[in-house]
Amino acid sequence: MTDETQNSDGAEDALAPAEGDEPDEVTAAPAEDEEGQDPEGEDPFGFDDIPAPPRPINWRTLSSSDAEHEWLTLNEWVNWLRLEFGLPAAVIPPMWHRHPELVWELSALHLRWLGCYDPQQDAAGPLSFLTDFHAAQQRLREWVAISGTRLDRDRPTRLTIWPGEEPAPETSESPVSDRDEDFVACVIEDVTRRAEAEAAFLRAGEDAS
Repeated sequence: MTDETQNSDGAEDALAPAEGDEPDEVTAAPAEDEEGQDPEGEDPFGFDDIPAPPRPINWRTLSSSDAEHEWLTLNEWVNWLRLEFGLPAAVIPPMWHRHPELVWELSALHLRWLGCYDPQQDAAGPLSFLTDFHAAQQRLREWVAISGTRLDRDRPTRLTIWPGEEPAPETSESPVSDRDEDFVACVIEDVTRRAEAEAAFLRAGEDAS
């Protein structure tokens, strides 16, 4: 064997790990799967900490439990909004929760606010909300004027009856004495109605099987 061969073999032996040696636990790089996740399923980029973006709320299809949560969340935000911006009853009346047209409008505005002030939103988000908020106030004034609800009195929104439909029941104004008490009663009525519909649906499924 030549000296050159001996030197080459010696270098390879020096670089090769000794029998029984294992990679250092501190310096060894953790294995990752194809999507960048470590073997334990943790997100190395911290995306798990980012809240999910707001999703549209369809009040027609909410479950009883979801409806209760959305009612309370929306009520808290609307109360903050009216005080923060000094909105009159002509824009947000106390009994807005009794008028579906106002619930849909305020719910949409709330979702817009959530999206515009999301931590991942760019700096133009707040101005976008204020622009849409200005337009929403005009629509709210129109809804309130049509509904007939006021600061100290309320009545159900009058409906236009088409030819061939049953006449609408007679409605009358009633004074607003305790708005918060009425809101709680409204939520209980809505949640109970949804729960009864869910129970009837389950019973129908059991009878069919």
